[in-house]
Amino acid sequence: MEIVKYGNPVLRAKGARIETITEEIRALAAAMIETMNTANGVGLAAQQVGHALQLAIVDVADVEDRPSVMRVNGAEVNIADWMPMVLVNPVLELGKEKEFGVEGCLSFPEISADIQRSVVVKAKAQLIDGREVEFEAQGFLARALQHEVDHLNGILFIDRMNSATKVSLSGRLKRLQKQG
Repeated sequence: MEIVKYGNPVLRAKGARIETITEEIRALAAAMIETMNTANGVGLAAQQVGHALQLAIVDVADVEDRPSVMRVNGAEVNIADWMPMVLVNPVLELGKEKEFGVEGCLSFPEISADIQRSVVVKAKAQLIDGREVEFEAQGFLARALQHEVDHLNGILFIDRMNSATKVSLSGRLKRLQKQG
């Protein structure tokens, strides 16, 4: 699949809730995983492939330099066992403690910035097999979840940049937006 670039209006669209996980949704999720892997990404939202739906993929299993913690029912689990994670209609509860970290985005090639995010999040979603899941994420997984759920709500990581960073990137963003 082609990854939609900044400037395409679908990136600003709030995703529609998925009421039923159909074969089409499963096929879309599988294609999104393949697209994310081909692009060497750690997350991909449906908007980034042109579909305004509440569907996101996250896979931080191979990220060794930015640790992640995942807890299910209060117990820490092996993240690799859960990845790639396909999240349908995800909802996050953000922790109060915040930290800055470098983020990039497949829809913004070669642009990255320090973005402030919650250190810990609680997530609730449906998995692609229909099961409901609730878990707590910390570290890079928490950051990736917040980034992807923002996409599902039409929020882009540039919206979370401080004004000085936006000004320094304005020329590159304008060029990207024209191409989008």
